[in-house]
This record gives sequence, C-alpha cells and structure tokens, in this order.
Amino acid sequence: MFRRTQTTADDSPVSATDPKPAGKGRPTPKRRDAEGRRRQPVTAPKNRKEAYKNLRERQAADRAKAREGMMRGDERYFPARDRGPVRKFARDWVDSRRLVSQYFLPFSLAILLLTWIPFPVVVRGQVTAAVIGIGWPIMMLGVLFTSIWVSWKVKKLAAEKFPGESLRGVGFYAAMRALQIRKLRFPPPQFLPGGKPVPPKK
Repeated sequence: MFRRTQTTADDSPVSATDPKPAGKGRPTPKRRDAEGRRRQPVTAPKNRKEAYKNLRERQAADRAKAREGMMRGDERYFPARDRGPVRKFARDWVDSRRLVSQYFLPFSLAILLLTWIPFPVVVRGQVTAAVIGIGWPIMMLGVLFTSIWVSWKVKKLAAEKFPGESLRGVGFYAAMRALQIRKLRFPPPQFLPGGKPVPPKK
C-alpha cells in the first residue's frame, strides 16, 4: 500500500528585496503583505505654519516652471489671451517690424527727464514750447495712426492666413503689443526686426 508523500510548504516570510520570485516550494506572498511593503511613509506637516510653507514652495516652483516654459515659447504655459496660431501670427508680425508706436514710452520718459533738468528760465521755456507744441503732438499722431494701421493690417492678413479661425480682439492685441518696448514684450519676441529668427541663447 502506497502512502502519499506530503510536502510542507515553507511558511517563512518573503523579503521585499528577495530576488527569487514566488514559485514552486515558496508560497505566494499575501496581497496585504505585498501592498504593505510597497507603501512609502508620508511625512505630514507638523502644523499649519509648515503646511503653508510647503504650499508656498510648491506654488513658487510651479510659477518658475511656467515662466521658464513661456520664455521658451511653449504655448502650454501661456495665458489664454496669448494662445493659438492667430495670436502667434500677430506677435510675430509686430516683432519683425520697427513701428513708430514702440517708441512712445521711451519718448515719454525722455520728456519726463527733460522736466527735471534745471535749465535756465529762458531755455526751459524754449524746451517746453518745442516739446509740448511740436514733439508731443507729432508723436501722438504717429502712435494713433500706427495703432490703427497695425490693427487693420494684422486682422486682414490673419483672416487670409487662417480662414475659419476666430479673429476676435486680434487687431487690438497687435496694436497693444506694438506700443510696448521690445525688450519688455511678453511672451518674448521670436523674430528680430527684418524677419530673422531670434538666435538661441547660449
């Protein structure tokens, strides 16, 4: 009469770092034990002050990441008003040209500085008359006509280049960008005056 030979399974615990997989002669680890080994300890903030500090650090890191993405020209990080092919076309069109309106802020700053210079009374009167009577009106007319022309031109070209796309606000968007000093434009210009791409920074 033959007797069945019973093999006793090895009930010793399986280490999480054990390179041998569960198999013949080794029990399959319980699901509860396996999940317990995968869990990583979570360090909770000790108090509200530490939680607020962690939140500010995460927000600062997110803002730095978003700014870096915008500086690279990655539209995923742009505000909604700057997204889309139509807005990109408007920016590139303005940035690739020298326009009268972009000198409005430097001209205004120059006038402000002139008023601080202690000229003699006679000279001060002549400077004031020249600036207010001649220079300022000419500059304002130049800005006005340039803004109207830029708005009309960009909207017209965008309609031809992007049929079916929404053109709402694109003319005003281009005119406002044309008023800004080039180095202060954001998103940063991708083209130089004349149409050449901006060389990558080393």
